Amino acid sequence: MVLVSALGLAKAGGLPVTEIGTLGSGEVCFTTGRGSAAGSDCAGLIADQIANARSEILVQAYGFTEPHIIDALVAAARRGVHVTLLVDKISAQQKGEGVDACARAGMVVAVDWRPRIAHNKVMVIDGAVVLTGSFNWTKSAEIANAENLLVVHSSKLAAAYAANFARRLKVSEPYGLTRTD
Repeated sequence: MVLVSALGLAKAGGLPVTEIGTLGSGEVCFTTGRGSAAGSDCAGLIADQIANARSEILVQAYGFTEPHIIDALVAAARRGVHVTLLVDKISAQQKGEGVDACARAGMVVAVDWRPRIAHNKVMVIDGAVVLTGSFNWTKSAEIANAENLLVVHSSKLAAAYAANFARRLKVSEPYGLTRTD
């Protein structure tokens, strides 16, 4: 791997790969699916992280129906946090399931139409915290599925995710645009 800059970027298939080194502190959360084993309240952990946001939240979502997460994002936007939501076309077509509430709350909402599915499940909070894992931002992820969530406190990792968010946002379209494909 050839280092391209002091930021730790390396080339892999033409796209930069970020060397993250030591990640720093964080939390991990697991849901277990219909009480099949002891599980955690991952949606609650996410809502707590959102409640701590002070300036910016970047959200990439494949599914977007979990009410605690949606409510926490709306509350953050109302207290002046700049929230940008980038969703897959499936979420954009689920009218009333969360995307609408976020758009009504004044968030920037865009749809990532180009890939077959935009399967990201990521939040970047204040350029310092990354939430990611298999956990979709959905009710099913919290109560019916076996999922994982990783919260990492790392500005370097947050910068890598924010850069990817910017790339995806650049090729996305504002929510509400009627599409037929």
